[in-house]
Amino acid sequence: MKTLRLSCAHALFKYLIAQKTNIDGKKAPLFPGAFGIYGHGNVACLGQAMEEFQDELPGYRGHHEQNMALTGIGYARAMRRKQIFIATSSVGPGSTNMVTAAAVALSNRLPLLLLPGDTFANRFPDPVLQQVENFTSPTETQNDSFKAVSKYFDRITRPEQILASLPQALQVMLDPADCGPATISISQDVQGEAFDYPEIFFEEKVHEIRRIHPDPNQIHAAAEKLKSSKQPIIISGGGVLYSEAEKELSDFAKKHNIPVTPTVMGLGCMTKDDPYYIGAIGCLGVGSSNSLSKDTDLALAIGTKLGDFTTGSWSNFHNEDFKLVSINTTRFDVTKHRATPVISDAKIGLQELSKALGTWKAPAAWYERAVKKRTEWDAYVEKQSGPTNQELPSYAHAVGAVYRNADPSDIVVTAAGGLVGEVVQIWKPKELNTFETEWGFSCMGYEISGALGMKMAKPDQDVIVFIGDGSYLLHNSDIYSSVLYDKKLIIIVCDNGGHMVINRLQLAKGGKEYLCNLREARATNLQFVDFAAHAQSMGANAETVTSTSELEAAFLRAKKSDKTYVISLKTDGYEWLDGTAFWESPTLEVHSTEENKKAYVDFKEGKDKQRKGV
Repeated sequence: MKTLRLSCAHALFKYLIAQKTNIDGKKAPLFPGAFGIYGHGNVACLGQAMEEFQDELPGYRGHHEQNMALTGIGYARAMRRKQIFIATSSVGPGSTNMVTAAAVALSNRLPLLLLPGDTFANRFPDPVLQQVENFTSPTETQNDSFKAVSKYFDRITRPEQILASLPQALQVMLDPADCGPATISISQDVQGEAFDYPEIFFEEKVHEIRRIHPDPNQIHAAAEKLKSSKQPIIISGGGVLYSEAEKELSDFAKKHNIPVTPTVMGLGCMTKDDPYYIGAIGCLGVGSSNSLSKDTDLALAIGTKLGDFTTGSWSNFHNEDFKLVSINTTRFDVTKHRATPVISDAKIGLQELSKALGTWKAPAAWYERAVKKRTEWDAYVEKQSGPTNQELPSYAHAVGAVYRNADPSDIVVTAAGGLVGEVVQIWKPKELNTFETEWGFSCMGYEISGALGMKMAKPDQDVIVFIGDGSYLLHNSDIYSSVLYDKKLIIIVCDNGGHMVINRLQLAKGGKEYLCNLREARATNLQFVDFAAHAQSMGANAETVTSTSELEAAFLRAKKSDKTYVISLKTDGYEWLDGTAFWESPTLEVHSTEENKKAYVDFKEGKDKQRKGV
């Protein structure tokens, strides 16, 4: 057997470069790039290997370990899991900074390869700089914290171990059911150690993401359930996007006359012009979809894990005859709440289920009601998000101003705080795959970093970011990254003076304003940030506007800009679009105020409608 004597670091990257993927019939690198922040735990070996392989595996400088990994997640989502980014850090705080990003990837079922530096396998220099010693388990380091948030974790303590470990990591990241982040924690000394690797290990391989075909018995059972329904809805999740089943979803809805109510993560799978698109369902969703959910007798859930914000904490479905049918690649998701399961890829599952249904259609009156409800709610949203002269515009006014001027191909990105709900209701996709959010982990700070990944994946489309002042203050350094790498973003900073959506929750639960609102933060020298000046200091174009008309004009200037453009607008922290679904969040049972008492009564009313495991 022919061998190559290489360091572990060089062998690792040589193997990753040899992995290819099929995108629209064309061969492409499975790993299109790697982010790195170097320290003593990775610079000498992994860092040198990256430099030597940079023509085949481009490297990008990160500015915060969490952020660079979030950018990789945004890229993977934009590419529908067909390509995977790498992020490498030093040992210690550099590695643990990536733990949150791993959790984002895990909760959103997205691939990401993390290469954190680790301590010395030989232990001779222990404790090394930035090592956290565990006196009862010396083999554990801070990198063991990745185990809880990785689909695959391995610690490399001998250079030959990557022969077994790397192929396993790839299979996890490419699996449609088990997809998630892989963490390969490489001991510092082992990175530089050599081994005679078989040459065949580095042969090029083109990977195809498999499509899981359904069991005919499961298809038959699902079809019988649907045929017995009179008021069905479809709940389409992110799995529809990952399966690229947008056409199949639209065709299925039309053929069988079923209204579609996407999840937050599934928005973008239909356009606003599709007659069966009713709008998002759940706590952030539209009144039309939530109205249907209360009366539906069957929900066909496709590619969704049915989180609480989708189901209204399982209080959205009031019909005593309600039944659930679920199409999902993941058996854990597909059997939730006694669903009739179809373990399948979304595209194939919809095709097979449609064949089994034949000419069956849901009653016309049910669909007509859905259209009427959508028309009514659209009118409400358009009124609330239209032009205004009020001193402080609402989030809805800001989103509406941008939406009216956006091109159909523009991609909108949001992730956390009150903006998500407003964007979900207002931003009805004009083209497929133009609505992107991170609502699996709802990670503050994902907005800019994730959008950067989207832009890297889709360089010919404008990427628009909606971010609140809270998330901006948490993570903003990728404005600088976007300038460095000529990846233009349009960033709308809606400054409402604090974490005001949580302030809203605080008040709704009967509490007093405390710490969320900057004015109630016990500050001894209250200051407000000049976000435009801050963005300009990182090389972006930026301006502050004071009205929605100014915002519209600024947005058009941003469209013409050749680099990242930040627009800051002060907004009202107390005005929101109506919520039409219950959400279970902790409520005090022992009341200290009348407000607490009312909040608990409301809480109990929602709980009384909650389906408990069925």
